[in-house]
Amino acid sequence: MTAIERSRTVAVVGAGTMGQGIAQVALLAGHPVLIYDIDATAAGAGRAAVRDRIERLTAKGRLDRAEADAAIGRIESAHELADLAGAALVIEAVVEDAGVKRALFASLEKVVAADALLATNTSSLSVTELAAGLAHPGRFLGLHFFNPAPLLPLVEVVSGFATDPAAAGRAYDTVLGWGKSPVRCADTPGFIVNRIARPFYAEAFAVYEERGADPATIDAVLRESGGFKMGPFELTDLIGQDVNEAVTRSVWESFFHSPKFTPSLAQRRLVQSGRLGRKSGHGWFPYGEAAAAAQDAPARPHTAGPRPSPAAVSVVGDLGPAAVLVDLMEEAGITVSVTETGGPYIQLPGEGQLVLADGKTSVEFADVVYFDLALDYRGATRIALSASEDTSEETLDEAIGLFQKLGKDVSVIGDVPGMIVARTVAMLIDLTADAVARGVATAEDIDTAMRLGVNYPLGPSQWHAELGQDWAYDLLHHLDERCPGGRYAPSLALYRLGYAADAEDAGGADADDAGAEDGA
Repeated sequence: MTAIERSRTVAVVGAGTMGQGIAQVALLAGHPVLIYDIDATAAGAGRAAVRDRIERLTAKGRLDRAEADAAIGRIESAHELADLAGAALVIEAVVEDAGVKRALFASLEKVVAADALLATNTSSLSVTELAAGLAHPGRFLGLHFFNPAPLLPLVEVVSGFATDPAAAGRAYDTVLGWGKSPVRCADTPGFIVNRIARPFYAEAFAVYEERGADPATIDAVLRESGGFKMGPFELTDLIGQDVNEAVTRSVWESFFHSPKFTPSLAQRRLVQSGRLGRKSGHGWFPYGEAAAAAQDAPARPHTAGPRPSPAAVSVVGDLGPAAVLVDLMEEAGITVSVTETGGPYIQLPGEGQLVLADGKTSVEFADVVYFDLALDYRGATRIALSASEDTSEETLDEAIGLFQKLGKDVSVIGDVPGMIVARTVAMLIDLTADAVARGVATAEDIDTAMRLGVNYPLGPSQWHAELGQDWAYDLLHHLDERCPGGRYAPSLALYRLGYAADAEDAGGADADDAGAEDGA
């Protein structure tokens, strides 16, 4: 372990909510803590706020009196930057402005000891850029805590281009010793969470812009079928549309306007209209007085009315991620005959077919209803179906009735390729594979970051393993054919993962045999 000793001081610059939270974490880990703010009154108020939080924890029985008294005795506010001279670690949590941060660290570098670590809590600025003017950039890194810092376990430990690996390791071990779950990350736009999470919002907004479904329905499908705790529309209303859109735009611009990260025009219009979410009383949904005024028409997901269930169906081929549906149908009293070859699809009595979302559209086929991916078909409470105007009413009714017989609410959406959950998960998998291949972070650290940082039910690499190495690639390839422009083009990294898995399944291939025909 190379963690900073508990006897050494941790300084926090910036006495706002995030600074107070970081100070509380370091304080309860046993360090003496100094809070500094350019506004001396704010520094004192920050120290008082941390003390109040500790008292509340004690009153709730989460901290014993002796430990609380000891912690309260270790926190002080600093009046001048020079007071931080003895700190072993300084973490800034000031305004998200590169000029302000660079000036601060240039001043700090002249104050602290040679072995002190300097860290930024930035969520969007380049760690490398912030360190550019320092005489000793090797000791500079990012420590990105998530708000509220005392409660959320994730910390992204970000190494800039010049960060010394030993400094990053010392910071990692220190944060780990504080009871957090740190992940290592290279200095890339959005780091891990804000980079990988973009499709969760972007694909939902795209389905809405394509008039595939309304916000309440999309949210419900991602929660009740995808297993996400919140849908992207309600979550961005909570975050603030301006904040979320700014992060998306920052990542997009940092990646030189890559179509993978293109912002949503619909969200831009929300921001321009001042509908910023809960804080303004209206975002995608109304709140407060606006919600009361809309009480006769609250936002509810589309849910199909009752339909009779087919008495018997045929399953053709391997349903893959949806294979458990065979058991569920039999348990529900539906007679199921299985043909192992062909398909994969569920043959309905009226000759229509029920097919798992694969990136194609219903309009391409004679009589097909697509159904969306679910995290767990047994536990899912809602399933989305998509059909075209050419799909027969009989086939759609049979598909609805079948899933209702399985105890699911059913939302019928437009003929959107990849549907909702499937295209979102496929994009998450693709961005993760690409990030791993580019050395941004390990697959394990990305999974950890997405589960702990944004509460995903599974990490993208876990999804990839469970769904099969070719699933995401095939779906995105089909999507890319129908929506050209690069957004859905599978990454080379995803292709390689699938190819490696296929080669392993085949027992390997001789180099002379592997490329003879493809290379012609």
